[in-house]
Parts: sequence; structure tokens; C-alpha cells
Amino acid sequence: MTELEQICHDVRVNIIELAFRAGKNSAHCGGSLSAVEILTSLYHKVLHWDRDDLENRDRVIVSKAHASLVQYCVLESCGRITPEELCTFEQNESKFTVHAHQNIEKGLEFSGGSLGLGLSYAVGVAYALKEKGSSARVYVVVGDGEANEGIVWEALMFAKHQKLNNLTVIVDHNHLQADGFVEDVLDTADLAEKFKAFGFDTKKVDGHDMDALLAAYANPNTETPTAIIAETVKGKGVSFMENNYKWHFTVLSEGKYKKAMAELTEN
Repeated sequence: MTELEQICHDVRVNIIELAFRAGKNSAHCGGSLSAVEILTSLYHKVLHWDRDDLENRDRVIVSKAHASLVQYCVLESCGRITPEELCTFEQNESKFTVHAHQNIEKGLEFSGGSLGLGLSYAVGVAYALKEKGSSARVYVVVGDGEANEGIVWEALMFAKHQKLNNLTVIVDHNHLQADGFVEDVLDTADLAEKFKAFGFDTKKVDGHDMDALLAAYANPNTETPTAIIAETVKGKGVSFMENNYKWHFTVLSEGKYKKAMAELTEN
């Protein structure tokens, strides 16, 4: 197991542990587990982020804000959030709730909630950085179910029109949303072709393949925004959660917790 694979494994274990501790407050396990490699690769290998030069930091904005749990766990894995802070997830008076609150020092760029707004915010940030002549990049993670929102496509049109070559949109394409398969709820058809039609330099990769993700992040187009359609599995790593929309947001019972942990620790 490589270093990054070990980090991904540990992040998945933490997701399940924290979801169980949240109790009746529950957590978004499925969409967090699908985005583990996406965020691990970004934070550990791609992002330029210096605590002494926050003005010129790269930004990671998680527009599918219900996946805050994976963001917290990855930020803990690279030392931005302490283990003690992580353990407060969804506990009384915690700063780390089911939808993130902006905390730049901790690496949380966006207060999430309504789907689609994170992408619009990211486009605005990318535009402002380009106007300032900054070399910083903006990476924004969007859900495929989130792509049902009209505001997503308005933001993409603006990004193309303004030639925001400092923007990379990563779609966590796990094919599921809260109520079922995306194709059944509101089919967005071929997302790669759609992003191409909106003027994005578009790449389609296995979202659980670290090498493929890192290659997709490398050498972004200097003329247009970039899109990465990352094919993933909702609930990745836990058999009864995989490809099961019911684990979008569900309380994790003790029995299910033990089964999930047994599966993860066996691998």
C-alpha cells in the first residue's frame, strides 16, 4: 500500500468512526466515501497552501457541501485540523458540523449548504484572483446530482466567457443522489460532453485511481477552465453502502458500524 493509499484508508476509517459517534445527528457517509481520493490527492499532492502567505494560496471549495466529513478527515490527515478537533464532529458546540463553516486557517474556504452555490462562489473567487494577477488556482468539487441545479450551468458559462484558466471543476460522478440514481431523478446525460460543450477542457478519469487523478490535475489548459469528470462509487469501501442511495444521509447503527469497520480493517 502506497502512502497515499494508506491515507485514503485511514480517512475512510475516520469517516465511519465519526459518523457512528454522531449518533442521531447522523452524517453523509456515501458521498464522503466517494470523494476520498479526489480530496486526498488535492490536499496532499496538488495544492499550494502556505500559512504564511494566505493571500496567494490555492483554494479547494467543496460545493457538494454535504461531504464536509471527508473534507474534515483529509484536512486532519495533512495537519490542518487536529485529531481533537476532528473528534468533535457534530457534537454540541463543535465548529465542525454536517455542513462546513468557512475557516480559512483550517482550510475551509466555503460555508456550504445550498447545492450549486459553491461552484458559483468558486467561479467568483477565480475571477477575482485572475483580476488581481494572482497565480493561485481554484479547485471546486461538485456532485453529479448537484449538476441538476441551473445555477451550476450559469456559473460554467461565466467561467468560460471570462476564460478562467485558473479554475478546475471536479465532478464526483458517483451516479447517485439523495433520492436515487441521478439518471432516474433527473438525467444529466453525458456530463463530459456537456462540460466540453460549455467550453471546458474536459478529462474523464477513474476517481479512485490516484495516479489518474494526479495526471488529470497536472498541466491545466492555459486558455480555458478545466473539468475533471471523476467516475466514483458512492459509499466506496463499505459493501452495504456502495451504490446505495439510502446511505446518502443515514444514522449508522452499532451493528452496521461494526460491519463497516470490519470490512475496512480487513483491507
